[in-house]
Amino acid sequence: MCTFNKTDVLNAIMIISSEDRWPPLNGLVLIGGRSQRMGSPKEKMHWHGKEQCYYLADLLQNYCEEVYISCRAEQQAEIVGNKEVASEYKFLSDQVTDIGPLGGILTAFEFQPARAWLVVACDLPMLGPEAISYLIQRRDPIKIATAFSSPQDNLPEPLFAIWEPSSFPILQQMLAQNKLSPRQALIQQHALGVDPPDAGVLFNVNTPAEAKMIAAMRTKKDQGR
Repeated sequence: MCTFNKTDVLNAIMIISSEDRWPPLNGLVLIGGRSQRMGSPKEKMHWHGKEQCYYLADLLQNYCEEVYISCRAEQQAEIVGNKEVASEYKFLSDQVTDIGPLGGILTAFEFQPARAWLVVACDLPMLGPEAISYLIQRRDPIKIATAFSSPQDNLPEPLFAIWEPSSFPILQQMLAQNKLSPRQALIQQHALGVDPPDAGVLFNVNTPAEAKMIAAMRTKKDQGR
């Protein structure tokens, strides 16, 4: 069962509600990848007592007005077959297909273009409420996005970022030019980069070896509490 720090949640909500001019914030959990290197769906891995996509959706519910799970059409058909799960969560199937995470972000903006979207990839097992609160508190709606900067190369992380409505036409233009990298949009448009409070929060898992390494890191972290 997920537990959240109430103080962090309240601080983040105050940041959102204190600025009426800011676009409302939605949450988007990206699960549309095919997990080919992992060999099994990354969104179904259990890092926090439940499937990762539902853990993240529950987490974002504490900070966002609406939360959606971004997926491929066939994934949604499979999930909807489970009526209990389908009734608890909202889904957006990609309307622009086979272009990676950009398709999920564009689909979200096509659905609600006046909302900002807090986009989170499903392969971030170390992500928790502290990092969500930290990013929201530093949000700058004047920029096209607010994103954590990678400790490795200082480049913005597009799949753990708040994308503002102003980014939508830019992403559409990139698609028209067959430029499919959301990170490149952040770099070219000088999105706000934020140093993460913990470098480990951006560790992603793409292979069984990485999953084993992260499991060991999580065990060590839990034992150190």
